[in-house]
Amino acid sequence: MDLSPDNAITPVDGIRTGIGGWTYAPWRDNFYPKGLVQRRELEYASRQLSAIEVNGTYYGAQKPATYAKWRDETPPGFVFTAKAPMRIVQSRTLAKAGPQIEDFIGGIAELGDRLGPLLWQFDQGKPRDRDDFAAFLALLPRETGGRTLRHVLDVRDPDFVDDGYIALAREHGMATVFTDSEEHPSFADVTAGFVYARLMRARAELATGYPRAELVRWAARAREWAAGGEPDDLPRIGSAGGAAVRREVFVFFIGAAKERNPAAAMALHALLAQS
Repeated sequence: MDLSPDNAITPVDGIRTGIGGWTYAPWRDNFYPKGLVQRRELEYASRQLSAIEVNGTYYGAQKPATYAKWRDETPPGFVFTAKAPMRIVQSRTLAKAGPQIEDFIGGIAELGDRLGPLLWQFDQGKPRDRDDFAAFLALLPRETGGRTLRHVLDVRDPDFVDDGYIALAREHGMATVFTDSEEHPSFADVTAGFVYARLMRARAELATGYPRAELVRWAARAREWAAGGEPDDLPRIGSAGGAAVRREVFVFFIGAAKERNPAAAMALHALLAQS
């Protein structure tokens, strides 16, 4: 078992495939090598995948020393994306969340060049005020410590997700999540210079979570996104996003039959690498 930096996975044409988190007991039977101690699971996972979405930060930000530890356990070229804490996104008045935003970003900046996009998830609940939401987006910093910051918006209230929301995301250069799920709004409008997809339909009875034909189709969509296009077989709210430019693409396998997600991510990467 080689955990050296040289054994890291390289994104294919800017397309990263990954999973949510790295601590999940069933993965010790079908992903992690037998006998691997739990404290080395991140080391291993970060060498089989090119990105991991950290969901635990939604429930509470970590100490800067913890982020630094994660940074040092992962190889160059690997990135974390991370959910912002719910204490921020559930604020009564989002426009007043500036100090909390600064505190969160100041800590997670310790990830250094391992820091990818930050995900701001707004669950369905009380109606959102459009002006308050716009003021919140204006608070999100575009850089920290000389590094560019990228932001992803995941608004799960279908009444809020409309042409105005898409326009607001584009105005601020922030991506919107494409969620392949019937539980949340699902749309593939491109609103930023990168694409962020969360695939949530893995099936337990399939070793790779998805049939090969579906993974082949997702590989084709990811390539089209990366090349600056927009797949015509995915739903959109508005018109295409404008000029075609090369983009970084993040494809995460999240939820559903979670035990299959690492295999799905690795299978998609293998398909991309074949071309």
